[in-house]
Amino acid sequence: KIRTVQGRATLLGPNSLSVKKADGTLDTLSFAHCILATGSRPVRLPFLPDSPRVWDSSAALELREIPKRLVVLGGGYIGMEMATVYGTLGSEVSVVEMTPGLLPGCDRDLVVPLAKRAEKLCRGGILLDTKITGVVEAGGVLKVSMEGKAGVIERECDALLYSVGRRPNSDGLGLEKTRVQTSKSGFIAVDLSRRTAEPSIFAIGDAAGQPMLAHKAAHEGRTAVDAVVGKKVAFEPHAIPAVVFTDPEIATCGLSESEASALGKTVEVARFSWGASGRAQTLGCSDGMTKLVIDPATERVLGVGIVGPGAG
Repeated sequence: KIRTVQGRATLLGPNSLSVKKADGTLDTLSFAHCILATGSRPVRLPFLPDSPRVWDSSAALELREIPKRLVVLGGGYIGMEMATVYGTLGSEVSVVEMTPGLLPGCDRDLVVPLAKRAEKLCRGGILLDTKITGVVEAGGVLKVSMEGKAGVIERECDALLYSVGRRPNSDGLGLEKTRVQTSKSGFIAVDLSRRTAEPSIFAIGDAAGQPMLAHKAAHEGRTAVDAVVGKKVAFEPHAIPAVVFTDPEIATCGLSESEASALGKTVEVARFSWGASGRAQTLGCSDGMTKLVIDPATERVLGVGIVGPGAG
């Protein structure tokens, strides 16, 4: 008994919405409950030109071409995933990251093997503590201006991928006609059952906050539907696993060492180099590492981090 309606929806109030269809007609729908699952979109910097040579992550995944020279703006997980893909495919990749290290927020022990591999794959260089100040398209190429420790840098490329974060799709939904609240960053505020300040409206996925992961959104969806049908439920996972699909991969679950320290927890850390694993040696995967963050009083594992081929 599912009816699908294709079009752009706007809330009219706590129990109705309008849908503008492709032919311009409007359809009004009434509901007892609504779940907002509108996702997110890449943050686009204002100085980037409107050009087919300037890509977001979706355009990069289309693999329309393998550019000879590719500049990746942002050394986060999306930027590094795409940098390792295109570097392997033969592009001369340059990564520009404004912070002192790749994958900001990720455990530094796990980043080290990836950084070593990235230095070989990204033949254009890894430029840390560097920010792009301007991009101009001329003569069929992009001219990129940057500022870093070495001063002003100019570089030409055939394509530029920007991956400097994502913004929740919470604007233009008609939320102002309801009691739904959003944060300064645009995330929709929800309680443990994923219900907003408007009792009839729920929100899940990227629009409802970090982490922006598909399996987290799916679990939130189940929680919201259970709440709609009257079950007493809460979305409060002990740990959400995540994988960075770089080469090598990085997989994490639970607290990192730095997160545990920030929470004031006393922990012990166990590190196991794959160089000491016969299995890893026979597979040529000895550059990996497994890391455990442990509560010394209870020996409970608070977090796990793995870096290496197949870490996911």
